[in-house]
Amino acid sequence: QVQLVESGGGLVQAGESLRLSCAASGSRFRFNAMGWYRQAPGEQRELVASITSGGNANYVDSVKGRFTISRDNAKNTVYLQMNSLKPEDTAVYYCYVRIFTSNYWGQGTQVTVSS
Repeated sequence: QVQLVESGGGLVQAGESLRLSCAASGSRFRFNAMGWYRQAPGEQRELVASITSGGNANYVDSVKGRFTISRDNAKNTVYLQMNSLKPEDTAVYYCYVRIFTSNYWGQGTQVTVSS
């Protein structure tokens, strides 16, 4: 059974940084893609960033230049470095991994950015 354990959320002021981590386990297959979604109150869940097993990364426009996604394949861990945080980045951030065509989700970690 695939399990995802997230860490690194918290409360910060605008302009500060946070680093999210997500460690995946429980699969004998390689994780094709790993990444992060977020969901703010009253909003739909949106894909923030994703990265393939080969290291190709994609970002939603609103975080380009501020967030960096990376992964350590040996540790099955994906990271999201978030710099220059803005109040509009406030949301619950969910880690996900894809194995073939199935997505698996973490429990979510709250990120709150005060102005």
